[in-house]
Amino acid sequence: MAQILVIEDNPANLELMAYLLVSFGHVVATADHGESGIAAARRQRPDLIVCDVQLPGLDGYAVVRALKQEPSLSAIPVVAVTALAMVGDREKGLAIGFDGYIAKPIDPERFVGQIERFLSAEQRGSAPCQSAEAAAAPAAPRAKTCGSVLVVDDSPTNRELIQQTLTPFGYDVRLASTVAAGFELAVTDIPDLVLSDLHMPDEDGFDLIRRLRADPRLTNLPVILVSSSLWGVRDRETAAALGVMRFLFRPLEPQALIDEVSRCLASVMETAHGDDSRR
Repeated sequence: MAQILVIEDNPANLELMAYLLVSFGHVVATADHGESGIAAARRQRPDLIVCDVQLPGLDGYAVVRALKQEPSLSAIPVVAVTALAMVGDREKGLAIGFDGYIAKPIDPERFVGQIERFLSAEQRGSAPCQSAEAAAAPAAPRAKTCGSVLVVDDSPTNRELIQQTLTPFGYDVRLASTVAAGFELAVTDIPDLVLSDLHMPDEDGFDLIRRLRADPRLTNLPVILVSSSLWGVRDRETAAALGVMRFLFRPLEPQALIDEVSRCLASVMETAHGDDSRR
């Protein structure tokens, strides 16, 4: 276990990185701009610092220069996590003082391992829900996933955040940006669960559910609707009539999202088993 400081101004990226690191047992502190990141490093003396390059105020280059100039902080590894991916960006970052360089968007399945390369063996964490016996065993091919989730959302950022949250925990996540595309994916390969934004241009989440319910193969497909605004009485009545399983509000907290998806799929499995027992 290590104490890790994450300096990142994008709330979704900050939340995801912190969540992944905490899941592996690390203690995480956060800062959303360069000045507060340097102050946090001085106060806490973390074992490792993860720093975005494109920060408001002092950018990541200025932050790492300041950290490396202070004798009490200079030995702390600082890893850049950035969308800058032009030729020479990595070399520039390493020359200025970063100890490592990870490109965005991060890969949730690899992110913690990439970060832990800069920690000692004693400071490295353990995978979530992994027993000591499993940790000691040789790596095996991934077994059947926890379930397949079709995500329908017109926002690339929302789709990416959901995918990066669910994938590390064994979910097979499929993405669609429109109702039409989502329906086609559902017909082609029926998912275990649909997670759809409510408010989308042209056709909305209710339109997607109506399409699903009209297809005999998809009539009972469970659906979670997500909205950034409060639900009115009419929306709640429509959702209930269409058989919506859950309602979630943005911003989505990663653990809450995982818990809701897990509960929904568990409920579906229990219902299916109950139906089998009555046959």
